[in-house]
Amino acid sequence: MAASLDDDADFNNQDYYSLLNVRKEATLEELKASYRRLCMLYHPDKHRDPELKIQAEQLFNQVHQAFEVLSDPHARSIYDLFGKKGLEVEGWEVVERKRTPAEIREEYERLQREREERKLQQRTNPKGTISVGVDATDLFDRYDEDFEETPGVGFPHLEINKMHISQSIEAPLTNTDTAVLSGSLSTHNGNGGGNINMTVRRVTSAKGWAEMEFGAGDILGPLIGLKIFRNITQRCFLTAQCGLQFSPRGLRPSCSLMTARHLDQNTMGYLQWRWGHTSAMTTSVVRDTKSSHFTLAVQLGLPHSYLMMSYQYKFQDEDQTKIKGSVKTGWFGTVLEYGAERKISRHSVLSATVSVGVPQGITLKLKLARASQTYLFPIHLTDQLLPSAVFYATLGPLLVYMAVHKLVIIPYTRAQKEEELELQRKSSATDIAKKKQEAESAVLLMQESVRRVLEAEESKMGLIILNAWYGKFVSDTSQKQEKAKVIDVTVPLQCLVKDSKLILTETSKAGLPGFYDPCVGEEKGLKLLYQFRGVMHQVISADTEPLRIPKQSHRIESESLKPWSTSGQ
Repeated sequence: MAASLDDDADFNNQDYYSLLNVRKEATLEELKASYRRLCMLYHPDKHRDPELKIQAEQLFNQVHQAFEVLSDPHARSIYDLFGKKGLEVEGWEVVERKRTPAEIREEYERLQREREERKLQQRTNPKGTISVGVDATDLFDRYDEDFEETPGVGFPHLEINKMHISQSIEAPLTNTDTAVLSGSLSTHNGNGGGNINMTVRRVTSAKGWAEMEFGAGDILGPLIGLKIFRNITQRCFLTAQCGLQFSPRGLRPSCSLMTARHLDQNTMGYLQWRWGHTSAMTTSVVRDTKSSHFTLAVQLGLPHSYLMMSYQYKFQDEDQTKIKGSVKTGWFGTVLEYGAERKISRHSVLSATVSVGVPQGITLKLKLARASQTYLFPIHLTDQLLPSAVFYATLGPLLVYMAVHKLVIIPYTRAQKEEELELQRKSSATDIAKKKQEAESAVLLMQESVRRVLEAEESKMGLIILNAWYGKFVSDTSQKQEKAKVIDVTVPLQCLVKDSKLILTETSKAGLPGFYDPCVGEEKGLKLLYQFRGVMHQVISADTEPLRIPKQSHRIESESLKPWSTSGQ
């Protein structure tokens, strides 16, 4: 579904499409046909046994609820966007029923904001940065002094020459006002300083906000600033900022103005003017797509003017790997940078960048971002352009990462996933037991219908389901001693056969009548052995893969038929 009310898995959030075995694009006629068929199967009046009657009534009510939601365009739009939980959000009863999905999404977000505002006073958003600069020039630019007799002179000298620590927290004051308290400490070659800032931001309207900044430090002195943001049009916005610094040398006023515009769906253009201690005019174009990120910037000003171009390629893999490169040239010299970034866990991203510049030298920059905390380690290797420094700066982090990834990260993430899966199983054990009981009850209620379907299919040599298993299967070549976790779904699938055809939609099979999830959180599949026109057929289908049988491609020869092992289920 497009969105979910909660990030956690909701095992009570039954898939209505799967329950009715219809497509997500199903028409009202298709819904009615499936509903009538299931009603005939589960109607309580068709069962005389008191226990079966109660079970039939429960299943009948579930089918009826699913049909009521999916046959109502308004409720169906909400369900498609937010699931069953979305229907339970307070406030839908006052929403106009003739609305588009986009309008329903907007209304949902409004209701969510109202709910979040009640928790606003308890929220903070801590952010922090720690940067540790290392001087490792002794590795490549070492002086060999004959007269130096210092013990341990044979080992390169590494020195931490600069550090920076910053932290900020947010404190919501009202629904529109937020205070941000931040502070930082810096030191470089034994000299350092710090400052503390407080910012109060007010959302003035849906189109803009304004904030006041107050700061103080032991070097530059007090600071007062004002910043305003405003959406001019749907594609253009403006930011204006001014400040007054009370320094030992007198007042230092500053001012900046930036405007930005959407050039197309993926491209932004920026124009910025700054006046003060460092004055400059900067223009840039940024293009961000699903697979790449490109930036071109030009700055004219004092004391620095430069031209910068950068490109980043995004791999469409699970680890969100990115490779990047940039070149920047100006009055200060020329700097070439290249590097890579990769997600190493759910909340952590690791990146390494090599910076080669004239006259800056060669620096290796390591960065670890975990949630809202950032750790930076710039390692300055040499002031000269030495090929050996470039080689080790490029190859060293790559080899270390590969070793750590294989020996530490992969085992850690695997153990973490297994732990989460186990917790998920434990938390859903009661719900799964209930689903299992409902599935077994449904199978009992299907017996009479299955008998009639089988008689009809056998009389015309039609479609007969011989064996059907659903769940997690383990191949004979599996290196792990895993156990198959499957359930027998022969009866439920035979019950769905109509006119010698079985059609399953792309939804998860776990929601079908007579099914349940035997292995929560794991990949599942469906295996069928069936007979059509007296010929054996076999098919294996993924959980969310649509299936239509019979098919000529499923046909098998008698000698190629292998027995299915379901031991350990």
